[in-house]
Amino acid sequence: MSLTLEIVTPESRVYSDTIDTVVIPTTSGEVGILPGHIPLLTQIEDGELRVTKNGQTTYLAVSGGFASVGDDKVRVLAEHAISEDKIDVNAVEAAMKRAEQQLREASSLDPQEYEHLQSLVRYSGVQLAVKRQRR
Repeated sequence: MSLTLEIVTPESRVYSDTIDTVVIPTTSGEVGILPGHIPLLTQIEDGELRVTKNGQTTYLAVSGGFASVGDDKVRVLAEHAISEDKIDVNAVEAAMKRAEQQLREASSLDPQEYEHLQSLVRYSGVQLAVKRQRR
């Protein structure tokens, strides 16, 4: 048996394939999904999502959103998602520094902009962690 995994962000479909297993970071901890898993709806936490297919593991950085499981289909609707091989460490570090600087200098940011910058810093940290664990 196998699972169908689809990871979608507001910008694009990041991943779509038939897989063996997936481990999703959730607000309740990591959840491992195998074929035949019971139906599930869960909130995604910023973190590393691991996909295993034919003995090979693919790593993705994900941030925010929800995952649903049912009928051997896993759907991840994330704010952000990127595979490890597409993470540009220099670009992520630069974006993180800019966001941190804006947060330090912000005396009157509206709450939405403040949360957006905090989210950007968290997601940048996740991307760097995912990329650096494999070096």
